[in-house]
Amino acid sequence: MALPVPFLSDDQFTCSICLEVFDNPVSTPCGHSFCKSCISSYWEGAGGGAKTYQCPMCKESFRKLPDLHINHTLKEITERYKEVTKEVAMMDSTPPPSLHHLQRRSTLTLVQKPGEMPQGIFTELMTRFQQLNPAEPQNPNENKVKGRLARQSQSLDHSLEHTAANSADPALMNVPLCPIHTRGLEYFCRTDNSVICGLCVETTEHSGHCILPAQREWLIKKSQLGIQELEVKNLICARESKVDEIHSCIQQIQAAAEKETQEAVSAFSALISSVERCQTQVLEMIAMNHRAAEHKAQTLLKELQDEISALKGRSDVLSELAVSDDCFHFLKISAALSVPLQSKDWTNVSVSEPNTGQILRSVESVVERFQEEVKKLPEIYHRSMTEQTVSRVIPKTKRVQEYAADVTLDHRTAHPRLVISADGKQVFCGDRQQVVPEYPERFDRVVCVLAHQGFSSGRHYWEVEVGGKTDWDLGIASCSVNRKGKITVSPSHGYWFLSLRDRTEYAFRTEPSTNISVTSRASRIGVYVDCDKGLLSFYNVEARILIYTFTDKFPDTIHPFFSPCTNKSGRNQAPLIICPPTVTE
Repeated sequence: MALPVPFLSDDQFTCSICLEVFDNPVSTPCGHSFCKSCISSYWEGAGGGAKTYQCPMCKESFRKLPDLHINHTLKEITERYKEVTKEVAMMDSTPPPSLHHLQRRSTLTLVQKPGEMPQGIFTELMTRFQQLNPAEPQNPNENKVKGRLARQSQSLDHSLEHTAANSADPALMNVPLCPIHTRGLEYFCRTDNSVICGLCVETTEHSGHCILPAQREWLIKKSQLGIQELEVKNLICARESKVDEIHSCIQQIQAAAEKETQEAVSAFSALISSVERCQTQVLEMIAMNHRAAEHKAQTLLKELQDEISALKGRSDVLSELAVSDDCFHFLKISAALSVPLQSKDWTNVSVSEPNTGQILRSVESVVERFQEEVKKLPEIYHRSMTEQTVSRVIPKTKRVQEYAADVTLDHRTAHPRLVISADGKQVFCGDRQQVVPEYPERFDRVVCVLAHQGFSSGRHYWEVEVGGKTDWDLGIASCSVNRKGKITVSPSHGYWFLSLRDRTEYAFRTEPSTNISVTSRASRIGVYVDCDKGLLSFYNVEARILIYTFTDKFPDTIHPFFSPCTNKSGRNQAPLIICPPTVTE
């Protein structure tokens, strides 16, 4: 027969953060339970200063820090479970029972093994689960499942008693026979996960195995189905909520796209209107220039026509006098003709075309620039969307890693409290100072160490595993820095390094320190230095994100700088580990 999953165990009462049985359990608004101290520390460490708080299990976010109240019902159940587990552990220390003892113990309500509960306690736990605070949000199917659990727990005692009364008679149990001993398959071996008969129990093959009646194991596993069904329903409910959330996001995306489309159309319409107004103005200017030039030409023509008419009149008079025989008339007319005729010098007078070429060239220049800018719009929009989707992703991380340097720690420079591995790749701060030689290059007050390798030119890169440390310093230092007594750490004193304090506070050590906002906590830091350009960069290797870049001049040989910091918090004992560069695509 196909068997269900194992019975109720420590996993049902285990905090997913500390992996221990609940201590002062509290429930989040999404329905998951944790130790009060664990979830508080988790949110203080990972969510301190953040705008949202996430559930460690389902990653649901809360804008405000949820009010956490101890779930007293679950606490009582957990405390009772701890007591039962201790009793079961003590009972389990007795030698494996013989077949006779096993048959005698089959009249008990439940064979107690580590990770199981007697049926009376199980019934009590299920009853208490049904009485949990009704004000808490529940799965719509949860009441049905809990009712089924109650019915299963009520019928389990009766079924076990009936099984115990008939366990000696395989015919009454209607069980199949063992293919080896032709005896009823009355027992179940948990070690081998197989159904066996009474004679199989006494064989050496099953010696020392965890064995109990098959019907009891079946009822135990069957009772677990209700809890598993409740868990599955909760998972389904959570995922349906996530589906609704994604659908809501899709609607928001569609609304945002429609809004952006309207705004883009409005902007382009305004731009088109502006261009049309500009076109109208330019055409009006061309027309005005044309009318002015034409008016000027017409005025000159009129003046010329008037002068021509006057000159023709005088020409006619002169022709008439030339053939006249009247002396007195000639003299009278000639006196009038002796007055010079007023005429204009037309030598340098001309009519030029309107100067519209300059306007056209200006228009063409503006149109060309406009077309170039319009071509850039799709690229600018795409780049903007990419930056929003993957914030500050560094696409050339692989190029940076091509300059990987083989960095090892120089024990001659290490502070006496620092413990360095034999390969020179790891360092952590011990509880007390070691007896070490008094080298002039050793730091005697600050718990730090330099690398053997020094760089004065070129590009270099190395990665350091910082794990879950709460405090550390990483960067570079000049070979001529002061190493004795109190040290002032800043670029002007030959120190360039990034610091982490209290797990979340990042800063670059300038005067004063430059605080850095980091969106995701890094467990591996990449350090890149370009000596020729005076460039120093720090990367979150897993996220491929640039944390901070500093530019300066390195007048002296520089060495990689490391400080694991002290273990005052009790959580900063882990070492700094120099690792081979992570291969990225």
